[in-house]
Amino acid sequence: MKAWAVLIAAIAFVVSPLVTEGFAGFRPDQFPIPQDNAPVQPAGYAFSIWSLIYLWLLVSAVIGIWKHRDDPAWDAARLPLILSLAIGAFWIKVATLSVIWATVLIWAMLLTAIWALVAGRAIKPAWAFALPVGLYAGWLTAASCVSIGLLGAGYGFGGNAVMWALLMVGVAMLVGVLVQKQAFGIWTYALALAWALVGVMVRNGAETLSVTLLALAGVVVISGLALRQLRTQA
Repeated sequence: MKAWAVLIAAIAFVVSPLVTEGFAGFRPDQFPIPQDNAPVQPAGYAFSIWSLIYLWLLVSAVIGIWKHRDDPAWDAARLPLILSLAIGAFWIKVATLSVIWATVLIWAMLLTAIWALVAGRAIKPAWAFALPVGLYAGWLTAASCVSIGLLGAGYGFGGNAVMWALLMVGVAMLVGVLVQKQAFGIWTYALALAWALVGVMVRNGAETLSVTLLALAGVVVISGLALRQLRTQA
């Protein structure tokens, strides 16, 4: 039953952009203080990673039913993945209506995705489960921090957009290092987070150099950690 539930949740998650308005970042006018070209948000091209995430998660769900329906190792990671994908199936619609609720839900998606990643990190072959879930969780790490950064700046909580960008890029780095250590060797987690941070660098460039440099530091740290783990495995 869990294997089928993963497939159903994955299909609902993949179909959600097609039956809603789609999502490429919050609109500036969704905030009391409009967040136009917010420094915490990656450049628009970075959201293209969702195509790979959707496809790989769907393939993983099909393989899970086809070859690993009753595998206890897969089963241990299925419940949190079901929860994350089920929330994700409704997330885009919520994001068009309420930034606050979208932020709450994306953190719920992240926490359950990390749970699934850590629970399934030893599943072999890694490309069938751990690597797609790692890619998903890595992007969600960045997106969850972006959401809080936009919320803080957009509602005028304690600082301007640059301060919130610096704070949340730092949080993304910290969370990324902690998760990557737990998801030892699952390099796609680091890849997705680094991809998002490069998007932040492209968004800011020399205009907001402090954010660009901190994002660059994050890319170096998380990529270096993942590469060291891969060398250790080899």
